[in-house]
Amino acid sequence: MTTPTPPPDDTRRRPGLVLAVCCLSLLITALDTTAVNVALPAVGHDLHAPVSGLQWTVDGYTLAVAAFMMLAGSSADRIGRRRVFQAGLVLFTAGSLACSLAPTLGWLIAFRVMQGLGASMLNPVALSIITHAFPDPRERARAIGLWGTTVGLSLAAGPVVGGLLVASAGWRSIFWINIPIGVAALVLAAMFVPESRAAAPRRPDPVGQVLVVTLLTSLIFAIIEGSHRGYGSTSIVALFALAAGAAVALPGYERRREQPLVDPVFFRSVPFAGSFVAAVTAFLVLSGFLFLNTLYLQDVRGCSALQAGLLTMPMAVGTALASPLSGRLTAARGPRPPLVAAGLLIGAAALTLTTLTPTTPWAILLVAYVLLGIGFGLVNAPITSTAVAGMPRAQAGVSAAITTTGRQVGNNLGVAVLGSIVTARTRAPGGAGFATASHAGWWILTTGGLLIAAIGLATTTARALATAGRVAARFPADPVPAVSSAPAVRGGTQT
Repeated sequence: MTTPTPPPDDTRRRPGLVLAVCCLSLLITALDTTAVNVALPAVGHDLHAPVSGLQWTVDGYTLAVAAFMMLAGSSADRIGRRRVFQAGLVLFTAGSLACSLAPTLGWLIAFRVMQGLGASMLNPVALSIITHAFPDPRERARAIGLWGTTVGLSLAAGPVVGGLLVASAGWRSIFWINIPIGVAALVLAAMFVPESRAAAPRRPDPVGQVLVVTLLTSLIFAIIEGSHRGYGSTSIVALFALAAGAAVALPGYERRREQPLVDPVFFRSVPFAGSFVAAVTAFLVLSGFLFLNTLYLQDVRGCSALQAGLLTMPMAVGTALASPLSGRLTAARGPRPPLVAAGLLIGAAALTLTTLTPTTPWAILLVAYVLLGIGFGLVNAPITSTAVAGMPRAQAGVSAAITTTGRQVGNNLGVAVLGSIVTARTRAPGGAGFATASHAGWWILTTGGLLIAAIGLATTTARALATAGRVAARFPADPVPAVSSAPAVRGGTQT
């Protein structure tokens, strides 16, 4: 059995530096997720890319993150969290350099996958490092709150940063900015991040990993390519069938393993399962919103990349204001109020755009951006807090990776589904213009907001919280209690 590696005394006195390094790695990976969106028209023009090629420019990255994040989390628990974290920084930084030099669309997509593989080693591992750097539950809760705030701010600020970079130095500059930050994070990690391992790490699960990759890759490929090959074509139907088979086989196989890659027992906790679904939905909404909005502003309204980025500034401001409020509200009242409010605001933002036209007043667009920014700022802290609550610290890498994987799956689905809907509707006989073709997508996002609100209500009852306790009881007690975000329950509701 591998024993945890204790940090040196000087590192114990610097948990704030550990948190800063981890947030720095999150900054570049989260910014990269959304900043690329605003550069898509420029990429398409420069590399002669169709809409499906632009979808793969985004989804090649997020698919690699989603497919290998749980493997990275369990590997970090087993061979060392700092070691995997540093390897991720090297791969992500090298991938960023390669992306900036990509000569064709195919090479750009390949290098985006390389970036994604590096990013898959960063976010869940960094959250696990934070969990172990702050043994005091209250300090850990504040650190995780700051982590969640960094997620929201980075993702929301991405379009603004991307617009500025594209306007000043071209789309390749979006990848240049990652290089010095990645190198700095690598040096600081070597200096200040302690090495740690799980006391009882999981054994490798290659079959489970293959099933996860098969499920995600076949599903996303079928959704994107089906928009122009035809969803009734033999190859696309076969891919959907393969995805369905992997989805059925994965939990069946994992239940029989003593140490599965994806432990189905976690999902018996209603709050944990709800946080996973909410993460998928919230990031589906965000990525779909950004994808449609970027193409609308630049291709329909004639905005430059800089103008498109600046127009989304209200969204970033809304997220900046709402994120710290969400952390405090979650700590004081539990996840229900921020989740419900987030879902309603996100739904209202998307509903505002269900009648989008090429001449929709700018005031209506700005209202939608503000509502989405506030809603997205509110949603991250309760998702992160609920996912960590009740989970065993010995498996911190895996439990964090599952919910973070949900975020990346949402990113994949948002771009794949909404991009394919618009493509299919514009290519149909007598096809509609982009603005009209996007209406179905906005209705899907409206439904997603309402689903998040419903999850906030359903996962915070006394009965739902009791399921989390039963799941926690199935695992050995941790040496240091896991942080709990669930406040006292009075009268069956969160207080």
